[in-house]
Amino acid sequence: MNQMTTPAALTVDPITLQVIRGSFETIAEEMGHVLYRMSFSSIIRESQDLGAGLFDVGFNTLCESESTPMHIGSIPGYLRGIAETLEDGEWYDGDVVVHNHPYFGASHTPDLAIVVPVFFQGRLVGFAGNTAHHVDIGAATPGLIIDVPDVFAEGMLFAGTKLYRKGEPNNAMWNYIRRNSRAAGQLVADIEAQVASARLGARRFVELLEKYGEEMVFAAANQLMDYAERMTRQRISEIPDGDYTAEGWLDDDGRNRDRRLKVKVTVRVRGDEVEVDLTGSADQTPTAYNVPFEGSTKVAAYAGFRKLLLDAATSDLRVPSNEGSFRPIKVTAPLGSIFNPKAPASAEARFTQCNRMIDLIIRALAPVMPDKVIAGSSASISFAAYSGVRPSGDYWVFLEVNEGAYGGRPRSDGPDCIDNLMANTRNNPLEDLAMHIPIICDRYELRDDLPPGAGAFRGGIGVVKAQRVLTPAFITHESERHTDAPWGIFGGQDGTVGRCTITNPGRPGEVRDMPSKFSGLEVQADDVMTYYSPNGGGYGNPLDRPPVKVLEDVLDGFCTVALAREAYGVIVDLDSETVDMAATDKLRATLRKRG
Repeated sequence: MNQMTTPAALTVDPITLQVIRGSFETIAEEMGHVLYRMSFSSIIRESQDLGAGLFDVGFNTLCESESTPMHIGSIPGYLRGIAETLEDGEWYDGDVVVHNHPYFGASHTPDLAIVVPVFFQGRLVGFAGNTAHHVDIGAATPGLIIDVPDVFAEGMLFAGTKLYRKGEPNNAMWNYIRRNSRAAGQLVADIEAQVASARLGARRFVELLEKYGEEMVFAAANQLMDYAERMTRQRISEIPDGDYTAEGWLDDDGRNRDRRLKVKVTVRVRGDEVEVDLTGSADQTPTAYNVPFEGSTKVAAYAGFRKLLLDAATSDLRVPSNEGSFRPIKVTAPLGSIFNPKAPASAEARFTQCNRMIDLIIRALAPVMPDKVIAGSSASISFAAYSGVRPSGDYWVFLEVNEGAYGGRPRSDGPDCIDNLMANTRNNPLEDLAMHIPIICDRYELRDDLPPGAGAFRGGIGVVKAQRVLTPAFITHESERHTDAPWGIFGGQDGTVGRCTITNPGRPGEVRDMPSKFSGLEVQADDVMTYYSPNGGGYGNPLDRPPVKVLEDVLDGFCTVALAREAYGVIVDLDSETVDMAATDKLRATLRKRG
């Protein structure tokens, strides 16, 4: 294997630079499209729980698909892990590597990475890679795991393993994969889609090098990374220097129900650099409720700051998504903590902790970034695995990601019923669900049992979703925020905690309240799992909310007449569907005097 040397410094003219930038972005998007359009499982095909991009030999991200931030930001960690474990210890043209080991850079075990080396004129010049969440990799419970003792219970572990060597398939490894998954057909087909996506990316990378030359392309890549770094540093430098801290609590570890887990975030801003320090957070857990440091903890911090500082909706600058935006951000977590566990601790169920980290970064910076932050979001994920055995003896497995809600914002209400803060996954069409597995959705709508956090801009409204299994089945469910409500800010009120229940229409009145996370729950035909995601917190004083907005929420069923009076000081005449403005002004004046 010959590896490229770093090209000499070359300044690329602005027009060519933007053309190459557009080419990088197009390649990454094409890789993502090929992956989800070729995949068989709904978690990839419909939810698009995936990421794809190109990388240089230093493992720097050159471009990324507009998909799930947790996938893309993690691939450099995968590449560093592959460098430690690579089969043969050498890359060859035609190799295809699969990797998912959480103690060698992976995000968590169900996210398999497929990496293809890119050779140009006989030398290794980069990599094309992707990751995707798979339905089942043979773990202790189908599809998703929480209450397991160690990483070896998470299913198949791949570390620098070659599925193809010099273009020839490793048939023994392919057979191993087929024999160790409950959903082998989907797993193999989805991996093949990943291989096609990575090979396409490698081919497009070579075409770009042939068109513009190696020196020009990599000079442009370095300029684009430097630009992203400069813009990130510029935004960080606008934050006053200081240490900013916020704390919150996770419900439990999936086994010890009486033991909440502390999450403490300290954001240290020094000039144009920032550190996210997680010291003070809970120790690692005896279950899978830990977070791989390289592949998930660091990536979540990067994603959080890109949202705060470089979001396309709030920034007048369009900054390319590449390695440069990661460079000014340092992440610290003590070894042996929930955000940096020691091997062989299991670390599969790691997503809700990452969401809470971002939620607390926002809360910590709120005093010095009031016009950039939002109130508390659901900051969770309802990730459910439904499974059962068909009469044929074959397993059916279905993974579902449910929506949450954002907190109120400086200029608008929090968005309702949407994935947050970092997953960016899509819902699964109910028609597709009913066609492939024995589940019927009985209810899927905005949550109406409890209101969102009141504020000048109210919190977003979460989702309520009820799934009824038609045969005996097993359910594993990972969610959060059943005890720690999304926080209100600047006078806004807290949102509403989540809830999960098991019912059965054949047993009316019997309601089983479930913890936020549980593993391998055995359920019977017609049992219904209903999930209520948390409602977001409010932003600003509720007395500043326009009365007509309060009226609209009352008429829509998102606010009661009593709450309109008590929280917003708005007197609603439900019969005439109007606001009594004179009585409202009087009541609001009284409430303001009370403070």
